[in-house]
Amino acid sequence: MSLSILGAGHVGMALARALTRRGETVTLGVPEPARYRDAVQALGPHAILTTAEQAIDTGEVVILAVPYGAALAIAAQRADWQGRILVDATNPLAPGLSGLSLGTTTSGAEELARRAAGARVVKAFNTTGAENLADAAYPGGIPFMPVCGDDARARQRVMALATRIGFDAVDAGALVSARWLEPFAMTWIHLAIPQGHGRDFAFAVLRRGARA
Repeated sequence: MSLSILGAGHVGMALARALTRRGETVTLGVPEPARYRDAVQALGPHAILTTAEQAIDTGEVVILAVPYGAALAIAAQRADWQGRILVDATNPLAPGLSGLSLGTTTSGAEELARRAAGARVVKAFNTTGAENLADAAYPGGIPFMPVCGDDARARQRVMALATRIGFDAVDAGALVSARWLEPFAMTWIHLAIPQGHGRDFAFAVLRRGARA
């Protein structure tokens, strides 16, 4: 399936770097392509730079790597997403990283899904920092990446992408689970920045053994 990323900031470029390094062709869509030409060219021949609208048109899987408010606007701009997999990599952050603007009774992903008519929305790539998205290799284990969404086939497709770039992809079930994954992202942010642990750490799932 063709793959597009909307946004060429820290998260968008990190995902593009990880995916193109593994041979995936990625179309990066931004409002002003000329501003990002050199950075995208540095990713190599598997990275294509275009406008956001063109990236959506060509992508069967579209990753939203933009601020949450911009993601809502993008979702609402199309009358019909025509079954595309729309991956929400955002978090509804409050100003100053002081917390989340939504929680427990809804989530950013669910609000996005309400606006993205005809899209199969999957929440992923939001629970860790851009440095880990670009390079998930750790000597002590494999970082985990929870993935949730109401469409099981779309969820499995995104889990395969997460696995391809080095994560332990964990099926977190329906999109309502984003109500727990977004606060989990805030846990990583809180430890990394206010608590001063830095950005070079990741969470992993420890398994005692095969389930009975």
